[in-house]
Amino acid sequence: MAISLDASARHDLGRGASRRLRREQRIPAIIIGGGQPTVAVSVSEQKLILAALKDEFFKEALTLNLDGSALTVKLKEVQRHPVSGRIIHLDFQRA
Repeated sequence: MAISLDASARHDLGRGASRRLRREQRIPAIIIGGGQPTVAVSVSEQKLILAALKDEFFKEALTLNLDGSALTVKLKEVQRHPVSGRIIHLDFQRA
């Protein structure tokens, strides 16, 4: 079963912007590769946690619904908070 997440593009970058997103229960992420420019996005923390409970989230291709278009991506890296274990950033690679 394919996993699908809704993502929204973000234009404010940096540490402060990422902290504001996390306070709003959104996780900052980037999409790299495919010979296209890097895209900064954010995903819902609640939906991400539910998706991360499934093994295929880390192994198979995912579908990101980014502002009306569907992108097939693979999870490249997950950054977690060192104490709480909370996901704080994701790197996706275009498939």
